[in-house]
Amino acid sequence: MRQAVYAPQGAVATSQPLAAQAGLAMLREGGSAVDAAVAAAVTLTQVQPGSNDIGGDLFALVWDGERLHGLNASGRAPAALTLDAMRAAGSAPSAALGGGQARAELAPPDRGWLPVTVPGAPAGWRDLHDRFGRLPFERLFADAVHYAEQGWTVSPTVAARWASSVELHRSLGHPECRAWADVFAPDGRAPRVGERFRNPGAGRALRLIGGSHADAFYHGEIAAALEAYAATTGGLLTAADLAAHTSTWVEPAAAAYRGHTVYELPPNGQGVAALQAFALLDGLAGHGLHEQIEAMKLGFADAHAYVADPDLAAVPDLLEPSYLAARRKLITGRAGDPAPGDPMRGGTVYLAAADADGMMVSLIQSTYMGFGSFVTLPGYGFSLQNRGAGFSLDPAHPNVAAPGKRPFHTIIPGFLFRDGEPVGPFGVMGGHMQPQGHLQLVLATVDGGLGPQEALTRPRWYWHAGRKVEVEPEFDPVLVEELRSRGHEVTVATDRSTFGMGQAIWRIPGGYVAGSEPRADGQAAAY
Repeated sequence: MRQAVYAPQGAVATSQPLAAQAGLAMLREGGSAVDAAVAAAVTLTQVQPGSNDIGGDLFALVWDGERLHGLNASGRAPAALTLDAMRAAGSAPSAALGGGQARAELAPPDRGWLPVTVPGAPAGWRDLHDRFGRLPFERLFADAVHYAEQGWTVSPTVAARWASSVELHRSLGHPECRAWADVFAPDGRAPRVGERFRNPGAGRALRLIGGSHADAFYHGEIAAALEAYAATTGGLLTAADLAAHTSTWVEPAAAAYRGHTVYELPPNGQGVAALQAFALLDGLAGHGLHEQIEAMKLGFADAHAYVADPDLAAVPDLLEPSYLAARRKLITGRAGDPAPGDPMRGGTVYLAAADADGMMVSLIQSTYMGFGSFVTLPGYGFSLQNRGAGFSLDPAHPNVAAPGKRPFHTIIPGFLFRDGEPVGPFGVMGGHMQPQGHLQLVLATVDGGLGPQEALTRPRWYWHAGRKVEVEPEFDPVLVEELRSRGHEVTVATDRSTFGMGQAIWRIPGGYVAGSEPRADGQAAAY
């Protein structure tokens, strides 16, 4: 079993050791936890392609030693996007938004130009650094540029998922996606475990972003290249869309649980689903696995019905006490399939970083669904996210696709407090699994008394839709039978990719203790 890492000065935990080491190097040079987090995040775009890229989005929570800050660095739909265009390209009804929301409507397109939204990650790196960084911004890009230009050795989990993406790409008919293979499958296949992979185009893009403080991406050379490529291949993205992009500093949302407080970012992310589950469970005299799953279902039902861009839609308070009390009554002894309530009446990477001064960072970034849209900018070596696939195509839905709008987002960073004092950052990547992973990690910590590594290692459950629940092979068979007796349709999964990948760093009297996901190739690096 992977062991927890104890550190007197600082720590960085990510799903890729090379990225963890890039962040740790910044701490050793006197950088802040934000410098470490940004360096690790930028490096992850190169050493974990498919899960994230330069063309993705970012969310972060930062404890600066006195207060918790939230950054929403997600991008908006192009100004030329129309609902009619999305509906014309939509597919038959299916589960959407990471697998958990059954829809009677059309599902949005998920590949090609239409689901592409403005990438927010480069601006997010800049904005975090502007407020909390100590080292020169360009310095944070050094390791990523090196791996892009000189190459890095492909690890097992990345290789397996990359190979699956190659197979998917072969089935796509979008002409704008053809350049993807030139960059990510130049030999007609994904690189194998232990092979060295280079992406000099990405090195060029990273040098431009780091050297211009991200200006080249939103106002300069890269913006012009993106606009030109979109114009010649049928895309809607323009230089004006990129120039109009801004990140948003937000007040984190919170829910109490057993003397602790869990913080997430407010909508347009799905963190409220996890918070609602914590709040529902906190109001029960006691709970077991059945109640945890039922609380999570209720959280998802409301999040998928009401979460949208708060700048363009009214998002109700899903954590209002009287509303939670009414929803809590729906948790019975049998498995349910809840509908949303009526509150109006009352393919991702995660990292955590901490420094010697007590600053701690919870950061997550993604292109979504494995290499995102598969639209790849020739000459610059990066793919663009497909977050527009998170929109609804129902005109009556608050999350309906619209120009200049941020879609429902699956990626959510978490932060845990105890008795008003910060415990530390945590997160579990993996689409629909993320709020469920947050719930299970925190419950293992608060109720189970486990450290971060032990909590991450504990076997997980995953609710998909209806009464269907998957569990990992090591899951307690007694609990499986208990769930089945209550009406849950439980299957034992053989593919662990469903269950997410997490990281956590907890503050302790002597410094920090960090854990890294055993289901990934990651590492908790410390000094």
